[in-house]
Parts: sequence; structure tokens; C-alpha cells
Amino acid sequence: MHELTYDDIISATARVGGRVRPVTVAPGEPGAVGNGTGETYDVWLALEYMQHTGSFKARGAQNFIQAHRDAGTFPDAGVTIASGGNAGLACAWAAQQQDVPATVFLPATAPRVKVARLRGFGADVRLVGTEYAEALAACEEFAAATGALASHAYDHPLIAAGAGTLLEEIRARIPGGPDTVVVAVGGGGLFAGVATAAERHGIRTVAVEPAGCRALNAGLEAGRPVDVSVDSVAADSLGARRASAMALAVARREHVRSVLVADEEIVRARRALWDRHRVAVEHGAATALAALTGVDGPDRHGYRPGDGERVCVVLCGANTDPRDLAG
Repeated sequence: MHELTYDDIISATARVGGRVRPVTVAPGEPGAVGNGTGETYDVWLALEYMQHTGSFKARGAQNFIQAHRDAGTFPDAGVTIASGGNAGLACAWAAQQQDVPATVFLPATAPRVKVARLRGFGADVRLVGTEYAEALAACEEFAAATGALASHAYDHPLIAAGAGTLLEEIRARIPGGPDTVVVAVGGGGLFAGVATAAERHGIRTVAVEPAGCRALNAGLEAGRPVDVSVDSVAADSLGARRASAMALAVARREHVRSVLVADEEIVRARRALWDRHRVAVEHGAATALAALTGVDGPDRHGYRPGDGERVCVVLCGANTDPRDLAG
């Protein structure tokens, strides 16, 4: 296992510079995301859903593609990846820019909006099974048979390091820098990259998972990566059955806190973003915000900031059908 380091983040920053959109960070509306305790803290929203392909995944994909392009290691069969949707979109987009063939494996349950966009990027889309794990197995078979370069939705140091470049930009855009950054977790690529960069700067990372997709949280309890069941409204983007060993190693560090949120809080946070900010994000992105809004009862498992704390919530993707937000 590669132990992710801050040097990996710095190298990724040099590779993706000028190839990804710098993140916009906006102050949250006062009182719109408070937890009702009377404590005063500042909330900032990192609008990473405005990134190319609609999610943070573009950062890791660019870092992966550019690193292999620089090394001259692309086979004729191109690149292949299994994804719930967002990682595939990013990989196909980055590959298209370099005229590299991309074959993307998705569960048949992937949102149609993501499948359509993938085909728009010129990817060969293959729908397999009903869960990410089944798509991944098919992708691995394809890579072995064709010699295609296998990327990964989250479990690769180049992917995680690319995601970590987001934290460097967030620091530059919040006066004084954040005390805490809140990120949603699926397999752990975004979390591992952001938390590694955050640790260097003394910033706490809150890793948020749906209670029905708790791969990282369960791995921490078990002391090793373990398989979990996947049952959440956010499963299309956060539905990894197992967190990476790399992410688990980062999660054990002192500056990290793992929390869970209920699906109803995720739905409520997503609706609040639309009603108060006219921001339409996918449920996976709303999961991060739900950590702050869903702590108003004894059965909640979110994160309660301290008085005066500066908190940045990463809104990581918006590849969603917004029709259920109308009205």
C-alpha cells in the first residue's frame, strides 16, 4: 500500500494546474446551516460541483492521465475504470482531452444522466450488475484481457492526491483558513487526499458517510478494511462496499473524525441547499452538509462545531436529476 503524503499532493497540484477549475468558496447564509444550539460558528461552502464533469473527480482523473502521459505508459487499449458514475465521467473527460480511448463500467442502476454524459465524452459504456463491486470485477477482467490501463474510482494514490489539491485551494480562499473541512466519503479517495493536505496545515477533517454506506466507519471499528452492505439514497456516488486501505490509514490519524448521518438528513440537507441557495447537488454532496444539520437529537451522529470554529463543507458533485427539487 502506498502511504499518501503531502509531497504527493504538491506533485498533483503541479500536474493539474490550468487543467481544472479553481474551486469557488462561498460563505454560507447566516443561520441556514446552524444546529440550533446557540453556538456561533462560520460555515463556508466549497462549490466543487462546478468542477469539470460536475464533481471533484476531475482532479484525480487529470492527475492520473497526466502522470501516465508524462511517463509514456498508455497502451493502445487506452484506459478503463469502474464507477458509480462520477469517476467514470472524469476519466472519460480527461482521456478525451488526450485522445485516449476510455471504457467505463457502471452498475445498471447508475443514473441515466450520468450514462448519457459518459457517452457524450466518447466513452464505451458497459452496464454490469447492480452494484459498484460487480462493475469493478468486470472492469478488472477487461483490463486483463485487453491490456487497458486500469484506473480506479478512489483506490489509487494518483487519484487521491489529485483530489487533495482541493484543500490547497480552499485554504487560499477562506480568510484565516478553515479550522475544519467536512467531506463525504464513499471509497475514500476525496477524503484521503483532502485529509492528508489538511493534516499538514493543522486542519481537522470530518469524514461523513450515510449510515447505510459506512465502509470507512466500519473499517475503523474493525481495524481493517471490511465489506459492508450498501443501502442509501446516496449509494450511486458513495456506495463503495469497502474503503481503501489507504483511506483507512489516513482515517486513523489524530486530526480525523468519522461520523454517520441518516438518509432523511441527507435528503433534508439537499433540499435546504436548493431552497436557500438554489444549489442543486446530488445526495452524495448533501451528505457532507447533513453532518452539520443533522445533530439536533440524541439519535443523530453528525458533527457539532465549537464556538467560533471556521468550517468548510465540500459540495463535491452535482450529477443529479434536479426534477425532484421542483416545487
